[in-house]
Amino acid sequence: MSDPRNAAHDKKVTQEKRHHSTEVALEDVPAVQPGKSAAPSASPAARPPAALEGSLVVLAKLKELEFHSRAHLERLAELTLTVEDELKQKEIAGPLGEVYSAQSAFQTKLTALIEAYKAECDRMQGDSA
Repeated sequence: MSDPRNAAHDKKVTQEKRHHSTEVALEDVPAVQPGKSAAPSASPAARPPAALEGSLVVLAKLKELEFHSRAHLERLAELTLTVEDELKQKEIAGPLGEVYSAQSAFQTKLTALIEAYKAECDRMQGDSA
């Protein structure tokens, strides 16, 4: 039978994924102001340039990737504790720690990339406004 902590963690991760996907979906929906139509306007100035739109899609995908990376880090930490403390498999703990370190380095670089890419998207939005 599975550990209830794993089930609780899986439930939390599922809730975070659902919450994150809702946030991403809401970012893509334009805000409708009272008295204004939700239909797209005919003026080309109201639509962001194609490069900006594509960049925002890439940014959203990078954020989703970062979310999953964070979940993988948490899972690796749990597995490391299980292998070291509960199963007493010290010979596996070293390689598992190496995988954790690699995932942590990936997470750090991905977070820095997202920050830089977001700054570029913000700059592009400022240029198109």
